[in-house]
Amino acid sequence: MGLVCLVALVLVGVLAAGMPIPGLELARSVAGRILCAAELADGCGDEPVLIATYGDEIGRLVRRHMPTIGFEDGSRAVPVDYRRCRETECGDAPEDGLVHRTDQHLPVTAFVHVVDCRAGARAANEAAGVDCSGERTGRLYVQYWLYYADSATLRDLPVVGELGQHRDDWESVDVRINPDGSVDERASSHDGYNYSLQDLDWGSDAGIDVLRELAEDLDARHPNGWGPETGLLLVSGGSHAGNAAGVPRGSRFIPGRRVHLVPLEPIAADEHATFAVVPPWLKEVWRDPEASGTG
Repeated sequence: MGLVCLVALVLVGVLAAGMPIPGLELARSVAGRILCAAELADGCGDEPVLIATYGDEIGRLVRRHMPTIGFEDGSRAVPVDYRRCRETECGDAPEDGLVHRTDQHLPVTAFVHVVDCRAGARAANEAAGVDCSGERTGRLYVQYWLYYADSATLRDLPVVGELGQHRDDWESVDVRINPDGSVDERASSHDGYNYSLQDLDWGSDAGIDVLRELAEDLDARHPNGWGPETGLLLVSGGSHAGNAAGVPRGSRFIPGRRVHLVPLEPIAADEHATFAVVPPWLKEVWRDPEASGTG
């Protein structure tokens, strides 16, 4: 295996140097496949599927903007493909360091949903029931959905029993690409969306719009949870509630380029799986990318 990888790396170097060799495209493809098989290249296999689903431009943007995931100390669970794993045993990974697979060697996975409210795609989206009105117009939204086998919000308080615990936990981190090229980010947190660990998010977390709006009016919280893209998703232990900005609270990370990305639209179009919580394709934010609640 080591010798095969060495040959592949040399071949990639020759290609990068621009040296003419017969069968250039075939050589590049073979070298890439070898490195993918040996897991020396990141994000292997994702871009062709993403491009086939969303087109070249959006497919590459989807791959590029997947943030690095940082977990709170003590966390074991990582997001997985629910079609392959719906139990804690297959969804846990090491507690620290850089991880991209579970203890049972399943890849860390995020599902993708795109809402394109730009001029060329807005009409088609609206015909499908997507809200592209008002502030949404001209923007491209990428939703990365993360599935965990369960959620335990109050894991450190055993006296409460099953309170705050449930099977199936869908969380998300959203990216908003604006007409001027700037990019915003927000993350799901309990019943709302948050940006920074330093924001006053109690109202949003509880789904109480009056308190959320009051915090935003007082500039104590980013509007609707949106702030400048950080390329980072900070995940709380147990509940998996997220933030896009703040000081990481652990030493366990999943580089965004190592997260396996799966387009969710083809699955949602013919999906009969049942969950203890509402799945992404039945949530309000699926059709309204500016929705303030996660239900």
